[in-house]
Amino acid sequence: MAHDHEHEQGHADKHGHAHKHGHDDIDWAEMAPLLESQAELFTPLYERALSWLAKEVTEPGLIVDAGSGPGVIACLFAETFPGARVVAVDASGPLLERARDRAGRQGAADRFDTVTGELPSVLGELDYPADLLWASRSIHHLGDQAAALAACAERLAPGGTLAVLEGGLPPRYLPRDIGFGRPGLQARIDVVEQERFSRMRAELPGSVATVEDWPALLTSAGLHHPRSRTFLLDLPAPATDRARAYVADTLARTREMFAEELDAGDLAALDRLLDPGDAASVHHRPDVFLLAAHTVHAAVRPV
Repeated sequence: MAHDHEHEQGHADKHGHAHKHGHDDIDWAEMAPLLESQAELFTPLYERALSWLAKEVTEPGLIVDAGSGPGVIACLFAETFPGARVVAVDASGPLLERARDRAGRQGAADRFDTVTGELPSVLGELDYPADLLWASRSIHHLGDQAAALAACAERLAPGGTLAVLEGGLPPRYLPRDIGFGRPGLQARIDVVEQERFSRMRAELPGSVATVEDWPALLTSAGLHHPRSRTFLLDLPAPATDRARAYVADTLARTREMFAEELDAGDLAALDRLLDPGDAASVHHRPDVFLLAAHTVHAAVRPV
């Protein structure tokens, strides 16, 4: 199962990740470069989130990234907590291979492990309980989210922290009025993405409709002291080449995935935005930016 999904509104969210919007219709290994580039672009946001967690999680012995994808965030954990062993867990072997390579490049191979398998059952293979278990946009790919959180909570050491990245706000890349087509293109894309996401959730095995009150869900899993914090990625216009490439990749996936749900005018606008030969495309226009907000919810297993 891939993960760090942005509402990955169809795009790469997996740690980057991607939304398994058709459940298993995404080839995560093929997505790996996009997943990695997204997670690298979002690194300032993740660093702030990890710094927030580090204020309350002192000297963890074992950190588990449940749904790690290619391991960008898992390796940030290794960097943030130099005394910790980090285990990246994912269903995709090729993505975990990239995670191991990344850990090796940053000199953390001796305290970095991977476990391949489906969440949450694969967590039973951990050698010992986790002091910090991180799940970034992986829980929402599981049919029974409350049961998944309870399974994660069971793998925590007494006093251990479960941190779940879910929710936040849909990302924005462009002004409301881009000079052609009907203003509000991104808001309309949000609507079809939410509908697709709801269908994806409904089609998951064992799907249970759940009020997505994450602090309440963490409390129901037997954890205490829930807290939430939202972290911002604010890359203003004019965008860097890397941010432009991310926006172009994201809109191209949107164009591909939602061709049947968007009207002809919005598809024509997307085609212009994606045409490198058009001065008004995201490849050239000066007003492209990237603004995103991701929320982390954390709670502690009682001692």
